[in-house]
Amino acid sequence: MDAQPDTTRLFLALWPDDAVRDQLRAWRDAWTWPRGATPVHTAKLHVTLHFLGNQPTARLPDLLDGFQVPFDSFRLQFGRAELSHNGIGWLAPHGEPRGLLDLHARLSDALLALGLTPEARTYRPHVTMARRANGAGVPASGPQIDWAIGHYALVESRAGAYTVLKEYS
Repeated sequence: MDAQPDTTRLFLALWPDDAVRDQLRAWRDAWTWPRGATPVHTAKLHVTLHFLGNQPTARLPDLLDGFQVPFDSFRLQFGRAELSHNGIGWLAPHGEPRGLLDLHARLSDALLALGLTPEARTYRPHVTMARRANGAGVPASGPQIDWAIGHYALVESRAGAYTVLKEYS
């Protein structure tokens, strides 16, 4: 679903550099995807922190400023492929470091301060590899990814393309 007129579809994410993105691509390509599966394009591989949905475009300057929160760098290790009951293939981290959980919580507070409501469901960090993937062959192993997180991004989704609007470090 794209943004409606006068709105911008947004999410906050951990946005990988090229080296990490190549490792994520290698994991994605190690799966055996069934007919009808939709693997995520390499340029779109990321970890969502908060999905904001369609927001009034006029609010964009406030949102760009409002998501700057303090956080300490941390490392995120990936290497566990999973297939959900609803057909989403993803790569999960080996754990949820305190730095990630603190960043997620601070961004939740920023959402509230901006009059937005964070999602109620429990946060489960992951990189989506494909949708409509029921029956996929899940790889037992792939490259161990040790991703040093020193920034996050506000990203726009428009007509199937993602654009980083601002990086925060």
